[in-house]
Amino acid sequence: MGRRRFEEAVADALDEIPPQLTAAMDNVVVLVADRNAEEPDLLGLYVGVALTERTTSYGGVLPDRITIYKDAILDVCDDVDEVVREVAITVVHEVAHHFGINEETLRELGWG
Repeated sequence: MGRRRFEEAVADALDEIPPQLTAAMDNVVVLVADRNAEEPDLLGLYVGVALTERTTSYGGVLPDRITIYKDAILDVCDDVDEVVREVAITVVHEVAHHFGINEETLRELGWG
């Protein structure tokens, strides 16, 4: 799968998130990269201050970043349908971190 189609899959996954949740997302950008240099098998990564941790002093900061790693996802998938499913799972997982949901809770909910 090429970069453009992969980015479309990420956009489609974001479109599937309920509008009331996307409306609540604040100061966050979603990016696609080939691979995480420090953890090459990592499928996605959230870096920022979760909404639940922001205080009144939060402001004037660069956007949080959600990065979806194309090559790592392609490595674990056998076909296009599987890539689309894994992208959706990874996007939801990382967006959940933006809302302050931790790894343990995500695993309990089946998104780990």
